[in-house]
Amino acid sequence: MALAIPHKVKPKKVKLSGKDLAFQIFIYAFAILMILAIIYPLWFIIIASFSNPAEVANGQVWLWPSHLDFKGYQALFKQPIIWRSYGNTVLYTVIGTAFGLAVNIPAGYALSRKDLVGRKWINVLYVIPMFISGGLVPIYLTVKGVGLLNSFWVMIIPFAVSPYNIIVARTFFQSSIPESLWEAAQLDGAGTFKYFFSMVLPLSKAILAVLGLWTAVGIWNQWFNALIYLQNENLQPLQLILRRILISNQQVAGNTTGQLAAELQQLSDMMKYASIVISTLPIMMVYPFLQKYFNQGVMLGSVKG
Repeated sequence: MALAIPHKVKPKKVKLSGKDLAFQIFIYAFAILMILAIIYPLWFIIIASFSNPAEVANGQVWLWPSHLDFKGYQALFKQPIIWRSYGNTVLYTVIGTAFGLAVNIPAGYALSRKDLVGRKWINVLYVIPMFISGGLVPIYLTVKGVGLLNSFWVMIIPFAVSPYNIIVARTFFQSSIPESLWEAAQLDGAGTFKYFFSMVLPLSKAILAVLGLWTAVGIWNQWFNALIYLQNENLQPLQLILRRILISNQQVAGNTTGQLAAELQQLSDMMKYASIVISTLPIMMVYPFLQKYFNQGVMLGSVKG
């Protein structure tokens, strides 16, 4: 007797009412407008860096570059200090991110443990610096007192601890790592350190990616700390050097007149757009590789209380 092959049942299409259809169209249109509002400024900066600044100022460039012009990039990369500062920024970002994770992740895990002695009071001590700062002068004197002023490590060690990142990590561990896992590890003879490195960290890729990205972006964009604590030009990061180049070019353009002043101003504008591109492109290239962890980590680390 032949067996009857069941046919696949096609799901019935739900017909939307006029109001539901209109609302759905509105949501999609709003989402597309929001995406364009975010993407277009980035795209405009890129095309403006390759276009004539006069045409950009007159509104003639809005979707495509009028013609490719690399004068801004050429003028930037002719500065020998650009490459050194770029290397400094990469080192600060890589080492600072690793050091920041090494400090903040264990602190967040320790605060997530219910058996931590004085846990409530320690949590308060971490929350207070989020709202009250010691001020620039005391921090400067402290940095100078410990011998970090005008050194490579001043961009990494003094500002590695982030109370916000610690609290996010604490919330992640509380909501994502079950207590039964620690009990099972104890039965197998694992101690606190072995449990943390062998079981907790492998399950925490999401929060590691999120906090790593936040830390990397913060260090990459940092220029104020370098302005205050670094006088040695060979140690200064990219953002500070770009700021100095742009200010000096504007001053030179302002001190000249006639055709030369107009050309210098156009070159300064092109360098401005080019500096934005070269300073943001590396971070933008890293984000797609961490996106799948980023959304998960943010939700788990901040929604639950």
